Amino acid sequence: MKIVIISQNWKSHSDGNFVMKTHKSSWSTPCALGRSGIFSSKKEGDGATPIGRFNVREAFYRADRIKRPQTQIPLYPIKPNDGWCDDPLDRNYNRKIKIPYPNSHELLMRGDHLYDLIVVLDYNISCRKRFAGSAVFFHLAHADYSPTEGCVAVSKHAMLRFLKEATPQTDFIIKR
Repeated sequence: MKIVIISQNWKSHSDGNFVMKTHKSSWSTPCALGRSGIFSSKKEGDGATPIGRFNVREAFYRADRIKRPQTQIPLYPIKPNDGWCDDPLDRNYNRKIKIPYPNSHELLMRGDHLYDLIVVLDYNISCRKRFAGSAVFFHLAHADYSPTEGCVAVSKHAMLRFLKEATPQTDFIIKR
């Protein structure tokens, strides 16, 4: 079994540690967390990274910027009209959508490099609750590891290593 453990360092709310454990080895790297830190009761827009155990659902990559990474996780190229609905009142809340889209959403093909590689965690997807938070991804970090909006973010090197080692059965455990 492969497990990722995300924990909060106490230097700041958004400073974290990412540990990948397999039956053969273990490695760690710094990670960025949500600007509000880690919380058990996440709400839409609160900037918190949710506590819990989450399956890896699928991954996306920018084919115009990155060569297709090696992974066993279902992997799809990001298209210019891909988005993610973050409107809690919309029927597609916390789901991938096509843009243009009439309600609130974010673009997956961003101008920066944060979403060049995205892993979708099963937070509020299989069992969706309105206002419980959306788009909780594992993605690339800013060079300075500045806070995210609630996601977990690592370096490109760490993400590529994770993707190479991860399987669809890999679990993310986020804890304080």
